[in-house]
Parts: sequence; C-alpha cells; structure tokens
Amino acid sequence: MNDWLTMLTDASQMFLFLAFELSVLFLVISAGVSLIRQKIPDAKIQAMLGARKGRGYLISAVLGALTPFCSCSTIPMLRGLLSAKAGFGPTLTFLFVSPLLNPIIIGLMWATFGWKVTVLYAVIAAGVSVLASMLLDMLGFERHVIDPKEAKQSSCGTGCDTTTQEPASVSATACCSSNAIKSVKPLKAQASCCTAQPDEAAPTVSCCADGTAALTQAPVIPTAFAKARIDAWQQFKEVLPYLLLGVLIGSFIYGFIPAEWIAAHAGVDNPLAIPFSAVVGIPLYIRAEAVIPLASVLLGKGMGMGAVMALIIGSAGASLTEVILLKSMFRTPMIVAFLTVILGMAVMMGYLTQLLFA
Repeated sequence: MNDWLTMLTDASQMFLFLAFELSVLFLVISAGVSLIRQKIPDAKIQAMLGARKGRGYLISAVLGALTPFCSCSTIPMLRGLLSAKAGFGPTLTFLFVSPLLNPIIIGLMWATFGWKVTVLYAVIAAGVSVLASMLLDMLGFERHVIDPKEAKQSSCGTGCDTTTQEPASVSATACCSSNAIKSVKPLKAQASCCTAQPDEAAPTVSCCADGTAALTQAPVIPTAFAKARIDAWQQFKEVLPYLLLGVLIGSFIYGFIPAEWIAAHAGVDNPLAIPFSAVVGIPLYIRAEAVIPLASVLLGKGMGMGAVMALIIGSAGASLTEVILLKSMFRTPMIVAFLTVILGMAVMMGYLTQLLFA
C-alpha cells in the first residue's frame, strides 16, 4: 500500500511540475515567436526556409540545434513556421532536430560518454532529420497539415468593393445618414464608401454589397507586446486540452514504471533491447538534458550502451504529450511518419553504438 501511495505521489508531483513548466514554456515561446513574426515578414521566412533551397534545411538544422527546446516546447515555433508558410521540409527538420541537439545536450553527452559517441549522436540526429524531412517533402506529406480554422466572414458580404473579401469601413458621416445607421435600414452604398479614409478615433460603418450598413467601433491597434500576449494566450487555449492529456499519461508512466524495470528488460543479453528501449522512451517524457544523467545510471545497472542511446533519442525526440499536441496540426499519416523517423533514428543510433563502441 505504501509503495502505491509513493508511486501515486510521484506521479502527481510530476503532473503538477510538467503542467506548470510546459504551460509557462508554451506561453513564453509562443509570445517570442509572435514578436519575431511581427518583425520578420513571412516572405523573408519563406525565402530563408524554402523547401527548394538546400540552405533552408541547413538553416533549420542549425536553428534547431541552437534552441534549447524539449519535444513539447518545440510546438509553438513549429506552429509559427507553418503559419508563415515556411518550406515544409525545413520545418520538419526543425521539428526533428530541436529537442535532440543543443549545446547543453552535446556538453553533457561529451562529459558522460566521450567525444566519439557524441559525434556519432550529432551526425545521426542531424543527418537522419534532414534526409527524412526531404523524403517526406518529396512524398507530398504536406497535404497532411491541418489548415487553421478560417475566420468567419462578416455578415455584410463583400462590402462596397466587390473585389475584396472584407467589408469597406468608412466614416459614419461620409457615407450614411444617422437615421440609416440607427435603424440599419437598406442603404445604397456610394462611391465614396470605398475610397474614403476612416477616422481612427470615430465610429465606422461597414457598407455592404446588398446596400445595408452596420455601425462598428473604430479598430484598436495593439502594441507588439500586447499582440504577442494575445497570440500566445489564444494558441495556449487551443492546445491546453492536448497538453494536459499528454502530461497526465506521461506522469502516470513516470510514477508507476520504475527505472529498474527498464534496465532489467534492456540488458546486453536481450537481442531486442534496442528497439524495446526506443519504443519505451517515447511515452517517458524526459528532456535530453535529464535523460543523459539517467542513462548513465541505467548503464551502471546493466543496461546496454546501444539500448541507452536508443532510450535517449526515443525519450527526447518524441513524447506522448508532443504527439497529442501534433495531432492538432497534422493528420494521422504525418503523425505515424514522425514517430517512424524518431524510432528509426533511435534504433539506428543504438545498433551503431553497440557495433562500434560495445
């Protein structure tokens, strides 16, 4: 009974910690991405990370290696790149590389396993990420990106200028009589409705193609930081259910599956230890900076070197929380492809490490 109580306590503490940490990270990173997007035009992002230019993959790999994101905190940046219509292939490269490579991870791995293993790890993480991204782009997996919800069109239709999608807003005194505004009776739009410049301090009236008019308030233009805060909060509300579900599952696994059990089933005498460790690593939501010290402990408890490397890539490269968050952006075939790449990378790294350094 005491053991179950301890495991439940550990799982509850991990849930609270991860829910708070990921929420703060998501809000901060989302706000930062919004600020960047306000400063850098989408056209420039598209030019830098174009799928048809090899340098786009290189820039994405370098960007991913320099950002200290975990598998979940990568999501806001990914959403920003998709919204900016960056190249699909380079965007995937960032998704794969970001949680696996950064200066902290490289430093910890160098100190724990030596420079040879570290170089192999970096080459596998970057190389497989770029090649897999190119292949998925060539196979047309961009079609599995879920389009963001389109804003509802105004009930006023196309406005005075039938060539535009939004209704033309004009000064109330320039187009329509006050009686017409109050009653919102049918009103024939004048030519000035489409050409007059609205007074930002005054109420405006939307002149519509069907001859009606609707009184609106003058738009309030938020500051850059206010817009970033609004964007971050809006995105956070959209992903919060996915985030909490993923954290709940990951915390349960953390609390009720001990490290000793993993080591016992992933010893050097088990021929399936490497794929087993890669699969087990995904539900265990652990940052690479945390899993490397844990891996050294598991290594001392009898876990094979190849299995340790597979566990590091599996647990750092993906997580149930991330998969659930990605489900809000990608359809199932893309989710399956993402997991296949991470698992393939983990297994490859595991067997190469076992072959070269066992």
